Amino acid sequence: MLAFDIDVTRQAGNWPQGLEPLVERAVLVALEMSGRDVAGPAEISIVLTDDQSQKELNRQWRGKDKPTNVLSFPQIEPDDAVMGLLGDIILAHETLVREAAALDKSFEAHFVHLLVHGMLHILGYDHQTGEQALVMETRETDIMIRLGYEDPYDGQDLDLDTIDPKTAQ
Repeated sequence: MLAFDIDVTRQAGNWPQGLEPLVERAVLVALEMSGRDVAGPAEISIVLTDDQSQKELNRQWRGKDKPTNVLSFPQIEPDDAVMGLLGDIILAHETLVREAAALDKSFEAHFVHLLVHGMLHILGYDHQTGEQALVMETRETDIMIRLGYEDPYDGQDLDLDTIDPKTAQ
């Protein structure tokens, strides 16, 4: 693989130390298992932020006035060569903590899963239709298992949109 830079920025939120090795491994394995080859030097930006900042971005770009766990902003089209600035993945700390607790998963496992999810969006995967969702979730599961985690969708019947940020701990 050619040069691949992963830029991690801690913008806001009470993120634990030591996440960078997890980020690097998750991003590289997701890229490897995505079926896409790196055609030249490439870069991905990972931003670790809080719910307030994520809520503002979600409102601005998706018209939803609430925080969300992960936002992906691809800079390449699905059929483009994987090179240059690929995009930005932005994760919200408080939302990840709430969701991990509600799903009875470790923060680390949920963080890595959402990072993989965001990376697949950057690489052209989507879940707007049932067929797309099946393809994307299958790829996420395969990547998570390769990384040493359990299937993130196994037993998940909780709609994450129903978790109230004001009352969930």
